[in-house]
Amino acid sequence: MDSLILVIVIMFWLCILLGLVNIYTYNTKKKLLTNHLNEVIVESSYLGKPERTTRVSKLIAKISKYADDFASLGERINFFSESADLAIILKKAGYPYELTIGRLQGSKIVFFILGFLAGATSVILGLPFSNILFVALPFLGFFLPIIWIRSKAKERQNQLRRDLPDFLDTVTISLQAGAGLDQAIRETILHFNGPIRDEFARLMSEINIGVPRERAYADMLERNDNVDFQNFIKSLLQGTKLGVPVSTTFRIQAEEIRKVSIEQVKEKAAKASPKVTLITSFVIAPTIMLFILGLVVLNLIYGDNNILDML
Repeated sequence: MDSLILVIVIMFWLCILLGLVNIYTYNTKKKLLTNHLNEVIVESSYLGKPERTTRVSKLIAKISKYADDFASLGERINFFSESADLAIILKKAGYPYELTIGRLQGSKIVFFILGFLAGATSVILGLPFSNILFVALPFLGFFLPIIWIRSKAKERQNQLRRDLPDFLDTVTISLQAGAGLDQAIRETILHFNGPIRDEFARLMSEINIGVPRERAYADMLERNDNVDFQNFIKSLLQGTKLGVPVSTTFRIQAEEIRKVSIEQVKEKAAKASPKVTLITSFVIAPTIMLFILGLVVLNLIYGDNNILDML
């Protein structure tokens, strides 16, 4: 009996000891995980303050409530709007206003219904061209979200390209001062807004949670189709493999992008010159001649020594 009590006491203290060890292990791992999450969540500081709520965002939020209900129907009626294609476009647009593929598909149906109601109202009120509006507005409403998201994607890619040279110059200065690449990007992100900030903040977040650097760069390439931005990422990967200093790669890429931008501006200016000449020759010059001719005619009729007085 005494031996049984002794075994029970030993087992009791053994369980207490194992419990304390497990509690200590749990607290240690919890502390490490908390510190890691704090490092990852610092991305929110990169992204800065949340965007102000505008009328457009409020309108889109209201439409999104109804778009979710029509998401399945919109995915079935997918004229020029396959879900796979819209997923790629949404990535390039940066998922504005927290849009998803389902909401975007459903918004087509919502705007189709709104277009139908607007066309029917014009017919009832007897407005001009009401028959044309009754047919055209529903189709315009159906394709409006697709056109809008494509324009947002194009605008975002253009802004990314415009901000890239300044971003590279700032990172280059930090690298030349002795900072590491990740540290330089983290510090530079704080001073930028827009897609350039979002993309590199996401890159740093993915690297912090353990995504391989090459994979994170590949994901960035998939999210953006801007040629200059893709060339920069590819050059960065190649320079990292070959051992080329990163600051040199950044400086060269910034100079090349600026040169290309200047050449594109010159090309646009050269293309605009014939258009301006065409408008001047066939619109402005004839209008000025008509004004002068009109003044001459009015002077002959109503001015001093006019034709009527001579008669």
